[in-house]
Amino acid sequence: MSEVSSATPINFLQAKKVKKTWVKKSVLPGFGLSLGLAALYASLIVFIPLAGLVLKSLELSWPELWAVVSNPRAVASYQLTFGASLAAASINLVFGLIVAWVLVRYDFFGKRVVDALVDLPFALPTAVAGIALTALYTTKGWVGQWFWLADIKIAYTWLGVTVALTFIGLPFVVRTVQPVLADLEAEVEEAAASLGASRWQTFRRVLLPALLPSLLTGFALAFARAIGEYGSVVFISGNMPYKTEITPLLIMTKLEQFDYAGAAALGTVMLIFSFVLLLLINLLQHWSHKRTGG
Repeated sequence: MSEVSSATPINFLQAKKVKKTWVKKSVLPGFGLSLGLAALYASLIVFIPLAGLVLKSLELSWPELWAVVSNPRAVASYQLTFGASLAAASINLVFGLIVAWVLVRYDFFGKRVVDALVDLPFALPTAVAGIALTALYTTKGWVGQWFWLADIKIAYTWLGVTVALTFIGLPFVVRTVQPVLADLEAEVEEAAASLGASRWQTFRRVLLPALLPSLLTGFALAFARAIGEYGSVVFISGNMPYKTEITPLLIMTKLEQFDYAGAAALGTVMLIFSFVLLLLINLLQHWSHKRTGG
């Protein structure tokens, strides 16, 4: 006992000395410098431009500002933009999980090709994607003609907008969930099955709690990407005011009319809505991390 107690202070002092020596020799900048550089970079890239957007919109008087953002045409564009983005992100939440599951859990011919194709929306110019989707989903397109037989029109409707937003948002969910699935050991599922759990119970009680944070992250990324999408949507939507006109297109219309304050006002509304929705998603992520002990 005496030997252990006498050696403990010496080991503590040695560890403290080693830690102090490591800190002195570290090539990384200190907290103050790191925080300053991070704040400067974030200010130049994010905060100052967003503040400029809000200040530009305040050049309008309050009645003028309200008239711009509450115009029936603008309200219709909000409904389409956020509604289609929410629908597309929800679709990707389900099918993105399925795609990630297949890529992680199964080996099949052409797996690497499929895995590479998932990233195609990242690399493909949005205008090219819009032209390709329009050609496919018109009433005479390879896919759209079969829906047209059932009297379902996709291109130049809100369905076409949702299809385009689903296309560009899929990689965000797949690439967010895929590494988490790869880290989950298949033995855990086998153990649950051996204990009598059904497939649904194994998914709901074993897999879903571990996947929920990454699923919410992928959903948030896909949703945020869809809200700001422009290039792929303008071709397949038809851009009809009050029907298929998205808010980014309405902003571009005002810019072409040199109505910069009006465009900034619409952009500010988009910014506020996006911030609130992403804040809610982050709160859900925090709740899921806390619930699962992550």
